[in-house]
Amino acid sequence: MATLHLQPVQALDAPELALYRTLKRVEEHERAGVLVAANIKVVKRLLASRFTVVSALLTPAWLEKLEPQLRARAEADISVYVAEQKLLETITGYVMHQGALAVAQIPPLPDLETLLKNSPRPLLLAAVEGIASAENLGAIVRSCAAFGVHFLIVGETCGSPFQRRAVAGSMGTIFEQPLVRVDHLMETVTALRARGVQCFAAHPRPGAKKLAAADLRGDCCLVFGAEGPGLTPTVIAACDDTVEIPMPSHMNSLNVAVASAVFLYEATRQRG
Repeated sequence: MATLHLQPVQALDAPELALYRTLKRVEEHERAGVLVAANIKVVKRLLASRFTVVSALLTPAWLEKLEPQLRARAEADISVYVAEQKLLETITGYVMHQGALAVAQIPPLPDLETLLKNSPRPLLLAAVEGIASAENLGAIVRSCAAFGVHFLIVGETCGSPFQRRAVAGSMGTIFEQPLVRVDHLMETVTALRARGVQCFAAHPRPGAKKLAAADLRGDCCLVFGAEGPGLTPTVIAACDDTVEIPMPSHMNSLNVAVASAVFLYEATRQRG
């Protein structure tokens, strides 16, 4: 059981609270190797996960509710800072703050080979390129978890899935959904195809196959790009085929988070 070091907080200028004061400075968190859970549902999922919890910043009411979960953690020590709601609201500047935050270590991510070796067949993978929106990236992680994606491949031009807004967008499923970050998505797609994994570019263009006509029952990887620019020509060329969601002619795209959910649902539907 974890030992909790309870520290009442009257101001937010203490050095140990720097990560909580800088919620908008996501690069600082990444460099420090940590993520911040900033709503109560995500905090609860963090406490139920295997991620190492460094500290928590809670109102007295949330401390009372979460103390059993905190004490049940495997860590030797967890710092718990306790502050009133009004003080916590000054962190982000809006009154809807829920009064519960926590910092956790970002664990080392597995490599592609390890994930491929340990994933059951048939494979259902997803890959993303150029996703700058943390909210969209988090929602894609959530869809991957909902539809049983074995792991998500995050390309080199994407933002970090461990940004605060991405973690919130995933509703904490980032703590359970396996993922890997790669330096060259095109090369990764090529390597997957060499292993017999069919790679489908989710990209509307003339000649693209309609989603329901694509056979997604075998080992496959669905590749998504940012709305607007979509996937780069090199990544499209590396894939086996392009697939699109049929829509009326006056509609030519969906939000990438929505589109990924539609594609992944169809894959799981085909797999029964």
